[in-house]
Amino acid sequence: MNNAIQINDLHKSFGEVHAVNALSLCVKEGSLFAFLGVNGAGKSTTIKMICGRLQKDSGSILIDGKDPERDPDSVHAILGIVFQNSVLDASLSVYENLRSRAALYGIVGQAFEDRYNELSELLDFKDLKKRTLGKLSGGQKRRIDIARALLHQPKILILDEPTTGLDPQTRHLLWQVIATLQREKNMTVFLTTHYMEEAADADYVVILDSGSVVAQGTPIELKNAYANDRISLYGVCEEQAAELGLPITRIAGGIALSVPDTKAATELILKHPSLFTDYEITKGKMDDVFLTVTGKKPGGEEQ
Repeated sequence: MNNAIQINDLHKSFGEVHAVNALSLCVKEGSLFAFLGVNGAGKSTTIKMICGRLQKDSGSILIDGKDPERDPDSVHAILGIVFQNSVLDASLSVYENLRSRAALYGIVGQAFEDRYNELSELLDFKDLKKRTLGKLSGGQKRRIDIARALLHQPKILILDEPTTGLDPQTRHLLWQVIATLQREKNMTVFLTTHYMEEAADADYVVILDSGSVVAQGTPIELKNAYANDRISLYGVCEEQAAELGLPITRIAGGIALSVPDTKAATELILKHPSLFTDYEITKGKMDDVFLTVTGKKPGGEEQ
């Protein structure tokens, strides 16, 4: 696959603060790429440089082979961006907001009507056409924000914490839409999020801390490297579980213990078959990976 985004040895400082330090990464075309880090880790600074809104100190950025500083118009034409906070006009209706934004891309007249109808169907806001943005719920506003980013059918969609504060139903809808666009349009998605279950569905994950990459890989590679598996044993008392020689934790109806990986769990089961009549093994979670790598919880402030 081609690289939709390629960053090499990127640097950006604000005075004595090194916001982005020797950052290198590749985002494959058509992939879901998760870019993780605590607040202040350098994610937003990187996104601003990708979009050409902030000039880098050194290094290189290529968006579909184009430099956002040297060829901003070409880059803007292939990028769609959903910011953490809405950039739409609260006093205008949904229709007026999207019509004015579409005009910036030369999408007017019947072309706009067709695109509006397509997006209102896709994102389920057909009944909001005349409502002013300021009177919409958080989930409704987010749907319109995403529609704005998709007006010009971008090749690359940047989602900066798109589902923060949304109800589960709206989050599910948005991810359904994104999955559809990836499947049908081969759209690349560059995601920042504090919801680790969203990152767990990514094709590739980069974790940033203090402006530098501290871990990267597929979700399963990261889980295997940085998170233990969990075995839940049911119908076993603590005295019996003590035979396993591992620290145990009480859970409803049984006990839980942590093992390095699935191989270790299998060896334990084969060695103590009488204890493993009712059990389950759960892979480590991305939350555990993030905590191990950064020493902080997702969404936590950088210390």
